[in-house]
Amino acid sequence: MGRKLLDGGSSAHRLGRIRYHLAHALLNLGQPGEAEPLLAAAHAHFEAIDDQLMLADCLGSEASLAYLTQRPGAAELAERALAICRRFTPVPQPSEARLLAILATVHLANKEWDQAISTYQEAIDAAGSLYDLRRLALMYSGLSDAYRETGQVDAAARFANRSIALLEVLRDRLSLARAENNLGLIMLARGDRAQAREHLDRSLGLFEETEVEVGRSYVLLSLCELSLQENFTANARELAEEALDLATRLDERPNVAEAHVWLGLVADKEGDNAGTDREFNVAFAELAKLEQDERVLRCHGIYAEVLERRGDMEQAYVHMKKAFAGSRPGLLQRDGDELADSANLA
Repeated sequence: MGRKLLDGGSSAHRLGRIRYHLAHALLNLGQPGEAEPLLAAAHAHFEAIDDQLMLADCLGSEASLAYLTQRPGAAELAERALAICRRFTPVPQPSEARLLAILATVHLANKEWDQAISTYQEAIDAAGSLYDLRRLALMYSGLSDAYRETGQVDAAARFANRSIALLEVLRDRLSLARAENNLGLIMLARGDRAQAREHLDRSLGLFEETEVEVGRSYVLLSLCELSLQENFTANARELAEEALDLATRLDERPNVAEAHVWLGLVADKEGDNAGTDREFNVAFAELAKLEQDERVLRCHGIYAEVLERRGDMEQAYVHMKKAFAGSRPGLLQRDGDELADSANLA
């Protein structure tokens, strides 16, 4: 319908809104490439006519596009949109809630777990009883992911199940695929590998059913983690390589780095020290191109554990120190000696 309206010709005022809503629908369908030029045209239109509220909504969708395609700058776009929205008196609740949800998802994509949780909760509060079920389901899914990453597995499972229940009713297959991936990882965190595989296999099947490639590499890496836990090393390598190929082709740079981390862990499992070091060095090089500190810190922490198991305590301490410096900068100088002692005693 949106394309017919565009092709049929409309006034300039209507075309701006048609482009925006069509782009929004394409983003929901996992087609950011087709949405991008429509959003750019809509943005220029709303800016030219000084429609600030529609400009804020457009910036929010541009933030969504940025995190879907794993480009930098998503947080800045979402924060700018939110600032414009909050200039209105009264603040338009639906737009504020939507933009907060987008910002929370950006925090989630950047692995900023505490900010994601607090911003999702702020979005739910801002929406009150006005929120549509689909967006509520997506926020529940995001909250479950953030809670899992902070070790709050019971809360994660609770929100994941709420999300899946709503998405089943709404028949949103793509969002359901992402939620099933989250629940699979929660089951993995609980140590229930059988349930984890059931949910992860369903997630991959839904991605294949919808024929959407954007984000599929996440599921492949989740299955890689499961296979590695099950000691199916060859299968884990195959899944990581498939994820790397897909993420490279789609230019999903964070997932390219993540795939190299998992290939490094596979090599470690195989006893290939040189291969392990090579993959982690590539991962660090990829992460250096991104402005996502949390991913870098996590990578240092994982590599430190690998080096510690290998018995290379000197290098393990170097990477442990970098991870610690980023996560607790105020305590590094005070606790540095204790960390060094721990490394030497291990």
